[in-house]
Amino acid sequence: MTISGFTDHAAQVNGVTIAYSTGGNGPPLLLLHGFPQTRAMWARVATDLAQTHSVICADLRGYGASSKPDAVADYSFREMARDMVALMAHLGYPHFALAGHDRGARTAHRMALDSPKAVRRLCLMDIVPTHTLLTELGHKVARSYYHWFFLAQPKPFPEDMIAADPDGFFHACLLGWGGARLEDFDADQMAAYRTAWRDRDTIRGMCNDYRAALDHDLYDDAADLAARVTCPALILFGADGAMAKAYDVPATWADKCSNMTAGAVPGGHFFVDTNPAGTVAALKSFFIEQ
Repeated sequence: MTISGFTDHAAQVNGVTIAYSTGGNGPPLLLLHGFPQTRAMWARVATDLAQTHSVICADLRGYGASSKPDAVADYSFREMARDMVALMAHLGYPHFALAGHDRGARTAHRMALDSPKAVRRLCLMDIVPTHTLLTELGHKVARSYYHWFFLAQPKPFPEDMIAADPDGFFHACLLGWGGARLEDFDADQMAAYRTAWRDRDTIRGMCNDYRAALDHDLYDDAADLAARVTCPALILFGADGAMAKAYDVPATWADKCSNMTAGAVPGGHFFVDTNPAGTVAALKSFFIEQ
C-alpha cells in the first residue's frame, strides 16, 4: 500500500535494494517496522509526523519489497543498520532522528551504537535488549516469544510449516503478544502485510532474521555490553504487552542509554497499529524540539 501523501521509491545501497516511502518536510525522521510487518505499519502515524518532519519509512531487508539475500549473516542487525545509514546518506541525510518497532527497534539500537554521529534522537518501541532477552530467558517469556526459536530452526523446516498456512501463523503472531484483535488492525495495512508474508522469499527472509539473532546478534551485543546510546533516547512500550508483563522495560535500558526517558502507550505489542493516535502523541512530544 502507498501511505497517503507519500511517494514510493527503491534505492541500491549496501549491496541490496531497500524499498521506502517518503513524505513531508522538515528534519529527517526514519521509521523502521518490525516482524511480521512492512513499512505499511506506519500508515496512520507517518502522515501526522510528516507535518513537522521529512519522514522516511523503509522496509528492512528480508521484508516487504526490499531485497532478501540468501545468507543468514546478511540478516544481522548490524547489516540492517548499515542498510539504513546508507539509505539516509543516499537521500542526503548524514544525521537523522530514528524510531523503530520490534526488529526495527533492534536495528535502530545497533545503528545508534555503530553510527552514533548519524543518529540524533532515538525511539525504541516495545523491546528489551536482545542480549537480555536471550540470556535471561524465563519460561513465561519463552512461551510468549517461542517464535524466536521456531523461526531460527534450520531451513526449510519453519519455512515449510509457515508456507502451509501463512495467514494462520502470522495472524497468531499479531494476536499473541497482548491487547489486540484482528479487527483492531487497519484493513489496508493488513492487506499489505498478507501480501508480503504469503511470499516464500519473505518467509525465508524473516526466518533468517531470527537465525541471525542467535548466530550473530547475540555475540555482537555481548561484545558491546558496556556500550551506551549517547543521543537522547525514548523507550516506548505497550502497557498491555508481553514485554511490560515480563519486565520493567525502562530498567532493562537504564544502563544502555546516557540520556533516557520512557513511557507506556495503551495497547499491546502492536500499539503502533492499534493505537496510532497515542503513538503519534508520544513521538511528537519527543521528536519535536521544545
